[in-house]
Amino acid sequence: MTRTATDDGSRLRPLPVDGGALSTRAGQVVHAGRRLGDLVTRRPEGITGHQWSSATREELDHVVCAADTGRPLFAVVFGAPAPAGSAAQRAERMRDAVCAAVDLPVLRIESATVRAAAHGLRIVGYVIDARAYAGPGPSAGPDDDGYDTAVGFRDIVGRLPDGRTGPVNDLGALARAAAVEAYVSRRLADPIVRGLHVRWRDGAAEGWSWVEVRPGRCLVERVTIREHRFWCGVDAARLAEDLAAVAVGDRLRALETEEPALVDRAELRREIRGLRARRDELVGGFAFDHLCAD
Repeated sequence: MTRTATDDGSRLRPLPVDGGALSTRAGQVVHAGRRLGDLVTRRPEGITGHQWSSATREELDHVVCAADTGRPLFAVVFGAPAPAGSAAQRAERMRDAVCAAVDLPVLRIESATVRAAAHGLRIVGYVIDARAYAGPGPSAGPDDDGYDTAVGFRDIVGRLPDGRTGPVNDLGALARAAAVEAYVSRRLADPIVRGLHVRWRDGAAEGWSWVEVRPGRCLVERVTIREHRFWCGVDAARLAEDLAAVAVGDRLRALETEEPALVDRAELRREIRGLRARRDELVGGFAFDHLCAD
């Protein structure tokens, strides 16, 4: 029998395993397209009526539940970055406040290209596997990423789809191989997908990835990851860079039919220097000074 939300004092409503789930993995069931109001039984203390009515209408792209009880374990949300001060940003904050009040961790992935429909299930499966491999999350201070020297999930070496040996859990591996193929067929000026990643002191992790399509002109993608009471099982900043590479790969596939918006290489370098100038706002500083040289 599926437990009710009041059996353990939780305000989270279990979701039934009724054949509508997208997948089952490592004892966890992945559901798609659930409103927050479908998961929370009643308004928590400290949440205003306005916050409650707004937040419960917010949709969670994927909800991961325990397979045996149906209890929600965490949610994953995709979307383009909300403009500062916008109604969308206010709605996100209300959603995050309710999720925190009911102890529902949320992973938010902000990207103009990475979307739930095309990439969501693969990314959720990756995070489930990474968390299962890593065990309990890191205990980190403000200047420590919390990771030890053991081989992490992202760095496991094996055979890649193109036959080379490399990190098998690099989500950007296919994009990197596609860039080489595009270079060989003279569709790119350079075969290397480059990137960087940083973690901001406010908790956000950011990854950039780019490839030179025309001489001096680059296709650039950026991804931000926000772990709200959550841990990805891997360094979120590196995951953000890998997802930015995934986005580059998606856009490379459209090269034959459309010319993408490109960024001048000198302008990209100025933007990287701007990131470096904010190193005091970063956890662990800025490790990509070599990208700032002319």
